[in-house]
Amino acid sequence: MRPVSFFTLALRKRRASIALILVVPCLLAACSREEEKSEPEIRPVRALKVERRDTGVPVTLTGRIAAEDEVSLAFRISGRLIKMDVNVGDRLTPGQVVAQLDSVNEQNALRAARANLTAAQGQLTQARNHFERQDTLLKQGWTTRVNHDQAVQALQTAESQVEAAEAQLKTAQDQVGFTDLKADAPGVVTEIGPRAGEVVQVGQMIARVARQDGRDAVFDVPAQLIRAAPSDPLITVTLSDDPNVVAEGRVREVAPQANPVTRTFEVKVGLTNPPAAMRLGATVVGRMDLAAVSVFEIPASALTRSNQQPSVWIVDPKTNTVALRNVDVVRFDQNQASVGYGLENGDIVVTAGVQALHPGQQVRLLGMNPSTKP
Repeated sequence: MRPVSFFTLALRKRRASIALILVVPCLLAACSREEEKSEPEIRPVRALKVERRDTGVPVTLTGRIAAEDEVSLAFRISGRLIKMDVNVGDRLTPGQVVAQLDSVNEQNALRAARANLTAAQGQLTQARNHFERQDTLLKQGWTTRVNHDQAVQALQTAESQVEAAEAQLKTAQDQVGFTDLKADAPGVVTEIGPRAGEVVQVGQMIARVARQDGRDAVFDVPAQLIRAAPSDPLITVTLSDDPNVVAEGRVREVAPQANPVTRTFEVKVGLTNPPAAMRLGATVVGRMDLAAVSVFEIPASALTRSNQQPSVWIVDPKTNTVALRNVDVVRFDQNQASVGYGLENGDIVVTAGVQALHPGQQVRLLGMNPSTKP
C-alpha cells in the first residue's frame, strides 16, 4: 500500500465539506416542501342543521271513474233475444224498453190460463147453484144432511179452483211482461251484452247502467296499504291528463275478497260534488296521506353510500371535520329524502359537495346562518 501524504488528506476533507455544504440546503428545501404539502386542505361545502318533525307519507294510486250506483239489467226468464234497442252511451228514462224476448210461448201460456179461469168460474157457478138448492131443501126437510154436506164441499172446491186459475193467469201475465226488459231508473248505458238473435239465460247481463246520482273513484289497492291506512282518510282525486280538475272523497266500500289475479282489493271512493269533467271511465290519480311519522327532511343531494347503505356526511361543530353516518331513508324522490333513523336534532348535514369529501377532512361551511355555524 502506498503512503498517503498530508496534502492528499487535507484535500479530501476539503472536498467532503464542500459536498456537505451543497447537500444541506437541498435537504432543507425538501423538508419545507413536505411541510407545505402536509397542511390540511379545507374544502368549502354547504350544510344544513336538521330537526325532526312529523310528516305524513303520501301514497298515490291510479284508478278510474265509475258510477256510485251501477246495475246490470237482466231478464227474469230465458228466451231468444229478438230486439236490442240501446247502445253504449245511450241515456235511459224510467220505463224505457231496453230489450225484448220472443214471447210466443208466454202468450200461449197466457191464453191457456185465461181458458182455465173461465172453466173454473163455470164450475163455481154450477157448484153454487147446487149448494143453494140443497140448502133450501134441507131447511124444508126434503133432503139429507149428507147431500147438503157434499154440496158444501163441491162449492168450496170450485171456489179454490177459481182462485188457483186466477193466480195462474196472473203468473202468465207476468211472464209475458218479463219478455220486455225495462229501465227502472234514469242512467247511462256503460256496457251491453248479447245481441239480437242470441238465446239468453235467467239473470244474464243484457246491459249495464250507471245511474246518475253519484260518482266513485275506483282503485286497486294492495293489502298492506289497506292495513296501514287511517280509519277514515280523505282522498284527493285528480284527472290524470288534467291535474287542475280536482275532487275529494272518502272510502265508501272495500271489497271483502282480493282479486284472484292481482291479489289487490277494489276500493271505491265516494266523490263529493265531482266536476263534470270527471266522466265515467276517465283515468284519475288518487292521493292519500298515511299516518304522520317523525322524520328528518334533507335534500336528496346530501345522500351518499357507505357499506352498501345510504349515508350522509356529518360536520363536527368543534373541529369542523366530517364523518360518514349510515341513515334509514323512509321516503325518497329526486328533490328530497326523509330520514327516519340515524340523525339527531341539531346535526349538521353536508348538502352539497359530498362526493369530494373523505373522513376527517376539514370543511368550511357556506350558506348557513351565523347562529347555526359550529
